[in-house]
Amino acid sequence: MDRQNLTLLTDLYELTMMQGYFKHKDRNETVIFDAFFRNNPMDSGYSIMAGLEQVIQYIKELKFEQQDIDYLASLGIFQQDFLDYLKDFKFTGDIYAIPEGSIMFPREPMIKVIAPIMQAQLVETAILNIINHQSLIATKTSRVCFAARGDGIMEFGLRRAQGPDAGTYGARAAMIGGCVGTSNVLAGQLFDVPVSGTHAHSWIMSFPDEYTAFKAYADIYPNACLLLVDTYDTLKSGVPNAIRVFKEMKEAGIPLTKYGIRLDSGDLAYLSKKARKMLDEAGFPDAIISASNDLDEFLIDSLKVQGAAITSWGVGTHLITSKDCPSFGGVYKLAAVMGENGEFIPKIKLSENTEKVTNPGNKKIYRIYEKESGKIKADLICLADEVFDENEPMLLFDPLEPWKKTKLPAGSYTLRELMVPVFLNGECVYESPKVMDIQAYCKKELETLWPETRRLVNPHKVYVDLSAKLYDIKIALLDQMSAE
Repeated sequence: MDRQNLTLLTDLYELTMMQGYFKHKDRNETVIFDAFFRNNPMDSGYSIMAGLEQVIQYIKELKFEQQDIDYLASLGIFQQDFLDYLKDFKFTGDIYAIPEGSIMFPREPMIKVIAPIMQAQLVETAILNIINHQSLIATKTSRVCFAARGDGIMEFGLRRAQGPDAGTYGARAAMIGGCVGTSNVLAGQLFDVPVSGTHAHSWIMSFPDEYTAFKAYADIYPNACLLLVDTYDTLKSGVPNAIRVFKEMKEAGIPLTKYGIRLDSGDLAYLSKKARKMLDEAGFPDAIISASNDLDEFLIDSLKVQGAAITSWGVGTHLITSKDCPSFGGVYKLAAVMGENGEFIPKIKLSENTEKVTNPGNKKIYRIYEKESGKIKADLICLADEVFDENEPMLLFDPLEPWKKTKLPAGSYTLRELMVPVFLNGECVYESPKVMDIQAYCKKELETLWPETRRLVNPHKVYVDLSAKLYDIKIALLDQMSAE
């Protein structure tokens, strides 16, 4: 996918607000915006950060070309002095972010933008578009991989994705979330990730009979011979013909390295167990049995419980579209405004819904691990200048129900700051790892979750707490707003 200028990938009101700030130059103060989400998608116990590399690319290429300015002028709502300003527009602010592949939880900033408000406002839509999509697919993939209990998951949903971008960047996110490969060749080229695939039913149907089709495929791809056996009759025709081909390959001295069958319809539990028995009795106990057919994490989990003899899974539509939860609820909210003395003044958004009340101020996140197990105990959102000592006891409390408290003894926990600098003064200071390196990091991150948090239904929720200092500021602002 060729790089392109995505500057106009924004909602119109971002630009109309920019012009408003431009006209009121005293309102273009430096501000802080937080991008965060309120609930994990799919009722998951966690989410996975993905898409940061594309955000970086977007910010680096953020400029208004003449054709962009001409188009905006044609709308008749932007004045010439503002359009002239856009000609030399450049992002000059700071961006901090949770690295890709990281576990993250609701209400904590995924990305923090510190910039003049015109700049910070403009980048909102693209940041949310990119992070929301890839984080959704990475999280969905992680759940599917968890259900497979160590079996390989292939992503091949390109033809069902909502367009080329969703299919390609969705494949990238799926690899971060744990897939062993993708059918998307463009994704393989762009992101240097494994690609894989077999053949369609049309291959079988284009030959005089099933055996001839299998034989022809095996002749061309002897080292990757995975045969689709359900075109006519899986157990009476497909599997026996596949076994015949495997025997002929063996007799011809062709090494059987990567070989087996794929099921794409029917009762996958029943058929896979019958096929496994037939393959074993024929002398092919190491033959792969792969399966597809509208799979998701719940169906895979059920098939595993039923003892299905499947060791490789192809997941398409439900993964690439996150069919049961097709959106990630990331939002972008003003958290602070710089005052005349250079200090940030915390800002808060009120709402009738408690969960929509924002956390004010310039913040950072500490991840708290139980020292003995290395598992995540909680996350702590605090002010950017706060420092904590692992050799001191720590009091945690739920910001929504502050009477719920936990005291961590000194020396029983370790701390890690989550967000890293990505842009400083408009210059990128962060190098994105390769996708497969992000996947390896993500796997280690997932190992820090308790099994109860990873379960598919009714997972244990990891607490995201506020420091006492931040909590006091939030309550003071709420009291002030209520008094007014």
